[in-house]
Amino acid sequence: MHPPNCVSALNVNNTVYFRYLETIRIDWMHSIGCEPDPRGEGPVIINAFCTFHKQLEFPGEVIATMYVSDTGRSSFESWCTLTRADDPDTVYASGGATTVWVNFPQQKSAPIPPLLRQHLDA
Repeated sequence: MHPPNCVSALNVNNTVYFRYLETIRIDWMHSIGCEPDPRGEGPVIINAFCTFHKQLEFPGEVIATMYVSDTGRSSFESWCTLTRADDPDTVYASGGATTVWVNFPQQKSAPIPPLLRQHLDA
């Protein structure tokens, strides 16, 4: 236990890195109008990973930058880097996910819709 009035840096828990990565993917999908419709179609993450390059410490503002690649009939890859606002040239973590567009009622993959495809192919 720290003595009273002790100031120490708090490390960000590893699960929070995944939350940052997922938050930027969700924000991006919403920004282009491709929200999931539980009665219709939407994106599902089938694989996700994160590589921890350097420890993030609290407090701090994280900058998440996302990229997409490898567009297929029903899937694509997303990639993300996490930096700090006060240290934007240092990558603290990088990660990615494989996303599949699915028909929820049928529980099967579905072709990526044209609206999403235009953003993936841009």
